[in-house]
Amino acid sequence: MGESFWARFFERSLDWLATSGLRIVVISVVLMVALSLVKRLTARFRRLYEGRLPGPSEIKRADTLASVVRDVARIVAMAVGGMMILSEVGVDLKPLLAAAGLGGLAIGFGAQSLVKDVISGFFILLEDSVRVGDVVEIAGVGGLVEEVKLRTITLRDLSGNVHVVPNGAVDKVKNMTKGYSFYLFDVGVAYREDVDEVMAVLKEIAAELQADPTYAADILEPLEMLGVDQFADSAVIIKCRIKTRPIQQWRIGREMNRRIKKTFDAKGIEIPFPHRTIYWGEPKNGAPPALYVRGMQGASEGTA
Repeated sequence: MGESFWARFFERSLDWLATSGLRIVVISVVLMVALSLVKRLTARFRRLYEGRLPGPSEIKRADTLASVVRDVARIVAMAVGGMMILSEVGVDLKPLLAAAGLGGLAIGFGAQSLVKDVISGFFILLEDSVRVGDVVEIAGVGGLVEEVKLRTITLRDLSGNVHVVPNGAVDKVKNMTKGYSFYLFDVGVAYREDVDEVMAVLKEIAAELQADPTYAADILEPLEMLGVDQFADSAVIIKCRIKTRPIQQWRIGREMNRRIKKTFDAKGIEIPFPHRTIYWGEPKNGAPPALYVRGMQGASEGTA
């Protein structure tokens, strides 16, 4: 009886090895090949992305994207391969899949914002809409991008405050330093001024600024004169802009404004400023009310 038991055991073992065991070996080999292929493909993706966007921040971006793609592909491949092996061993997968489905549903409800942040962050990195070093405005805050992660973007504003914005909250990106920048001027002059003369003076100022070695490297094109933009309450608004290297538009704009003020003062071109006329009212008999004026020393009073 003992011999017959061992004979049946070895016979069944050989049958299992010839069927399910062989399939497990094949599944394991295919899984290892798939994982190796994923590794090579993500490495190739990293090299292509890194070559398209050279620079330290872009290399870090490529590493992040490659690691995300690699990890997701590995999890999917191992999950599929593991379930196939368990099925060959004889494990009933229906209760396991049901439990996994309920667990995934519970985790999904509890981590909706996290999943949204990660998915949004992946596409932000992939589309290259925000880079480290850009000045952007997202989710109602603006500043210099210090770090772009899969879940958050870190900004530092002009006052030094750090803002950490979840990627899921980014529905619109305003990038002020993508490739190049413009500084827009709205120059107001008095109505009595000759606007053609003023525009010629502005072009001269911009040409002198562009010829200055301190600022020449940051100015990409001469001043673009857009013309008379509007007639305001007390000024004629002339609009123009200057193209600069990314993040240099404010530096160039401040220097240009300084030179505009000095040149306009030297040439007698009036820059209007807000002012108010006080009217004291007048009674029906035509006599204005008395206005008492106190001197600087407070020693005398007069009537105007």
